[in-house]
Amino acid sequence: MDTTTIRRRKILDNKAYLYLTEFFSGMSLMAVELGASRLMAPYFSSSQIVWTIIIGTIMIAMALGNIFGGRWADKDPNPDKLYRRIIIAACWIALIPVLGKYVILGISGLLIFTVSHNLLVIAAFITCMVIFVFPLFLLGTVTPSLVKYTMDSLDDNGRTVGKLNASNTIGSIIGTFVPTFVSIPAVGTSITFLIFSGILLALSIIYFTSPYHDGSKARPGKAIVAGCIIFLFCIIMGHNNSFAFWESDIVVEDESIYNYIKVTEDDKNVTLSTNVLFGVQSIYPKNSELTGMYYDYAMAAPYMAGIHEKDQLEVLILGMGTGTYATQCLKFYDNMNFEGVEIDDKIADLAYEYFALPESVNVTKYDGRAYLNAVDTKYDLIMVDAYQDISIPFQMASVEFFTMVRDHLKDDGVMVVNMNMRSTKEGNINQYLADTISSVFSEVYTVDVPNNTNRELFASNENGMVDRFLKNIDLEKNKTLADLMVKVFNSISKYIPGDRVMTDDKAPVELLSMRAIDELVSEELAYYQNILHEEGIRGLMDRFL
Repeated sequence: MDTTTIRRRKILDNKAYLYLTEFFSGMSLMAVELGASRLMAPYFSSSQIVWTIIIGTIMIAMALGNIFGGRWADKDPNPDKLYRRIIIAACWIALIPVLGKYVILGISGLLIFTVSHNLLVIAAFITCMVIFVFPLFLLGTVTPSLVKYTMDSLDDNGRTVGKLNASNTIGSIIGTFVPTFVSIPAVGTSITFLIFSGILLALSIIYFTSPYHDGSKARPGKAIVAGCIIFLFCIIMGHNNSFAFWESDIVVEDESIYNYIKVTEDDKNVTLSTNVLFGVQSIYPKNSELTGMYYDYAMAAPYMAGIHEKDQLEVLILGMGTGTYATQCLKFYDNMNFEGVEIDDKIADLAYEYFALPESVNVTKYDGRAYLNAVDTKYDLIMVDAYQDISIPFQMASVEFFTMVRDHLKDDGVMVVNMNMRSTKEGNINQYLADTISSVFSEVYTVDVPNNTNRELFASNENGMVDRFLKNIDLEKNKTLADLMVKVFNSISKYIPGDRVMTDDKAPVELLSMRAIDELVSEELAYYQNILHEEGIRGLMDRFL
């Protein structure tokens, strides 16, 4: 192409502006990557597998952008085309909070009836490809294009490329910290997308409204007008942070540094969820002393620890959530002193406001394992309830962690662990957890919660744990509790350990959790999948309509 026909704008003579373009493109790219994790986490979790998918697909987009950006810059070195691509990327990013949630649900809805294995992996991968690859591909074309426009001679090409890469890297660093610690906690994921979309759009407006070298003034082109219209539309339609937009009983929907947070309330219960599609992390029953969930079965632990034999039980809960377990126990007993640890300060605050946790219960806003490192207190009972949906922190599933728990128990102390993905397949996540715990504790018992996917595990180094359980059941005067504990006692079984021990160095909790999710989905949807296979979409619609 004859490059002499290109009308050059004066702003391109200003190297600082070109470096700013590189800076803001790098910043926006990282902000979109972090925004992608927050957009997807309420639906697919924030596990390492999901993060791997996000990073992998974004790297694919960047690599393709670098390749094609270089080709386009050599073939047609017109800066106007680069900044048009930035406008398109800005508009696409602005549309993510408007359409992204619907795309995720649409993809999940299509796959859920057709895929039996690795559902979340496949759904997360396709979601990333559909929503995020294209705008980041366009941003990936920025660097090779700017190299073309900023190079004055071969004598300074190394310095020029170095400055461009430095600008991109510094922007990426800022784009990493600002969404995590500032914009997402302050205004949410949706507005974070809009902020960085607006930055890219403003960058392009400055370029397209700058005068030409011949002195003639530039007029806003169709790309700028269309971009501004789309951006204003997205500001109006995309500022809603609701992920579960179809639910009507939500009283709190928020985001913290760690979680998506949804509190719902009806006539019977107040519940907390950190996932839109599945799972309840905490519940407060308004008209009942028992929850009907795993918390009821976990109440066997105080009996094993000698609730009716000791003047006071010192209890530590790692993964306090909104304090359901403590609140429920305090309804029945006045000799239990609770200490809670919850890493998410927003969830901890909700416990007092919506879930009736007594002010007397102290909650330390800290990581559970780090807390054990920091204190020397010995407890009669430690509850580990830090596993959310498929998000199991590996550092709280290893032999090193459970050794720390054991060291913080009294000689006759008991640990109870809520394992929330029961599976029947050999080598499942709960077997790994139970084997790991059995390598630390001499006595390990499990019980499955009826009509639920939870399994409660009880562990101690006291050989008489079950005998004490039975003895304290006999001392229970509350008939409802006594009957429940008898039911637990009749269902409990001694765990026969294997050799699946997880360590800090090797704890494949994400892969094991994905397998468990596959099994649960397969069981729940097998009926509808068979209808779809045998009768097609019409047969499926007939069942719902």
